[in-house]
Amino acid sequence: MAPQIGKPLYPTSDTESAEEEARAILPTKTQTPLQLNHHSLITTDFDALRFHAAAALQLRFSPALKPATAAAAAAAAAAAAAAAATATATAPLPTDTHLIVSPYNLPGHLLDLRTLDRANQLLAQALTILQPTRPDYATAPYTESFNWASVFELLRQLVALQSQDEEDATSWPAQSFYVVTFRSRLRADADGERLHLLDAHSHQEAMASGGLLKYWFGSKDAEHRNLATCIWRSREDARLGGLGPWHKKARGAAREMYESIEFSTLRLTVGEGVGGWEFGEWVDGKGE
Repeated sequence: MAPQIGKPLYPTSDTESAEEEARAILPTKTQTPLQLNHHSLITTDFDALRFHAAAALQLRFSPALKPATAAAAAAAAAAAAAAAATATATAPLPTDTHLIVSPYNLPGHLLDLRTLDRANQLLAQALTILQPTRPDYATAPYTESFNWASVFELLRQLVALQSQDEEDATSWPAQSFYVVTFRSRLRADADGERLHLLDAHSHQEAMASGGLLKYWFGSKDAEHRNLATCIWRSREDARLGGLGPWHKKARGAAREMYESIEFSTLRLTVGEGVGGWEFGEWVDGKGE
């Protein structure tokens, strides 16, 4: 997978913080166990999924979500309209076991939550609200480029909700996840259609392999720079996910598509009870 070509787009808000956004969709103690709206009720628009956290509209905390931003409210209204058109007096709204975890809301690109343990299910769900918080994410520090505080606040609430609803639920143990970042500069004459094809098929390979909890890529900036990132259940999942023929084709095309690519790996550690979180350098064998 590689950073995608696209028009620069970045949502801004002068009045709402990332923390307010997270609180606006958090569950309360009175709500029922979490279910997913069917992915077909959610937009397939790349920009809505990348920059406005539209995938979070799958999370069914209550009959209607309360989005924090005007853009999210519009997306929620569209999802509600689609749901209303689907539902009948005798048929409930369709649910799903497959989660949107990338800008691709299409069959073959979705995460089957049934293949994961509780912790990975909950982290994947919390990551549906991931979105950039600054326009220069292509070059800015990774930890300062996304609404991480909101993501982990939502994860903390999801863990509490699951523990409350299931008597055998255990608290969140301290654990780590494998993170990959790709910083790139595209060549001015890079073939956008070919890049999209390589990226989409590579993502399908990774999803079929298993363990990819989140894939995000931005839009190239004025200097053709971009950022893409993957959050994996484990390093081994990432290794297996990159073995397919489309990944091989993507690596082979890198020289003709990019002026430069900077690849890095990080360890995301989430503390016991989601009491804290941090990104650090990935060192093989440490914490595994």
